[in-house]
Parts: sequence; C-alpha cells; structure tokens
Amino acid sequence: MATVHKSRWMLKRFGRFLPGTKEDGGNSWKMFEPSESAGELALTIVESGHMLVSQGHDLLDGFSLLDAPSFLKVQQKSDTLLFRLTVKGESRLIRMQFSGSRTEALEECSSAVLRLKEYLPVTSQGGPPPPPPLSCPPTPNQPPTKTTAQNQQAGAGEAMVTEPEVVQGALSIKRLTQHFLGEHGLSLPLVYRHSALSRGELEPFVRLCLLDPSFPALVEEVEGELRRVLQD
Repeated sequence: MATVHKSRWMLKRFGRFLPGTKEDGGNSWKMFEPSESAGELALTIVESGHMLVSQGHDLLDGFSLLDAPSFLKVQQKSDTLLFRLTVKGESRLIRMQFSGSRTEALEECSSAVLRLKEYLPVTSQGGPPPPPPLSCPPTPNQPPTKTTAQNQQAGAGEAMVTEPEVVQGALSIKRLTQHFLGEHGLSLPLVYRHSALSRGELEPFVRLCLLDPSFPALVEEVEGELRRVLQD
C-alpha cells in the first residue's frame, strides 16, 4: 500500500517571539489560538515546498523550505516545534504546538517533523541547534515558464474574434506572451493548464506572495520583461 504524506496539521497555539527592551519589560511571545471568531489554526506544507501557518482566512506566517538548511533551524520539544530563521543577519523565532490530546498532539508533531525532514534536519530536545548561516530570503514567486516551440500559423481575422482561439499543439513564446498580457485570447492546450498547486493550496500561496514586500516589484519586472519579448 502506498504511503500518503500528510500536508496539513491543526495547531493548538502559534507564537512569534517579540524582542523587547529593559524599559518595556523584556522579551515576550505574541500568541495565537483557535477561536470561533478567528477560526482554526493550521500548518500547511504545499507541494511547491512552501510552509504556511494560517488562521481562518488569514496567513500568519509562511516561507519557502527550498534551500531551508541555509537559513532555518528547527527543533522538536514534545508536541511543539521551534523555528529559528536568520535572513540578512536578522533572526526571528516562531513556535507552534499541535492540537489534540497529549498522544494525538505528539503523533501530529512527529508527522509534521517527517515532512519537514524532506527539506532539512530537525533536532530533538537535547541541545540547542547551532546558529544558522546568513541567507537571503527565498523568492515565493517566479516568472512564467517560457517555451521555445515553433510559431503556429494564424488566420488573418483571428485577432478580431470574440471567442478565444482554440490552439492545438505547441505555441511560440510571442503568442504565449500576448496571451499572458491579455492582448490575444487563447484557449491553451491541456499541457499548459497543469498547475503544481491544487485548488486548496493556491489561496494560501497567493496570500504568501502578497505578504512579501518585494512581490509588487517582481510583478512589474515580469510584465516589463514580457513586453520586451514582444519587441524582439
């Protein structure tokens, strides 16, 4: 029987470490708990390798696990996971406790650890992990993939039709670019309709992209590159 890898776990608590000063009483944790008004707390690891922590429709935290050993350390303590991230010399801590009875919470935590170990080592309570090396944050979104297929011949009146043009076979870079920019409607072949993310995973991934301060600039750069492709 094939092994099914779990990708979503319910949480009892999620916390962010808030460094403090002597004047305000020192360090503290900002904690989140599930409630009827705020919604359930959940940890999700999507197929693309992104880890997301959400409450209801809100994304509380998230980052890519690709190249995780270079910027992330994870430690398990009973039914709780502690994450230490270091990016551009700045570190931050988050922790999460899994939901359920004592036994269920331990099982859920162990299940999440197995999934995390696909991307990086996870230490258990026995000593603090060493300080992680510096790393630049991973980019959560990438420009659309290009193809080098040959041009399809189009009829003279195709650009004026109301219904999207139905395309069979390969497409040229130029025609794909026109489609992405909304300048020429196409009904793409099935090979272009496959997504690495399921419908349930797409929404938290989009929310993760929107939380990244560099995402709007990336979108503008991608659009600019697409328009340059049309000019070549």
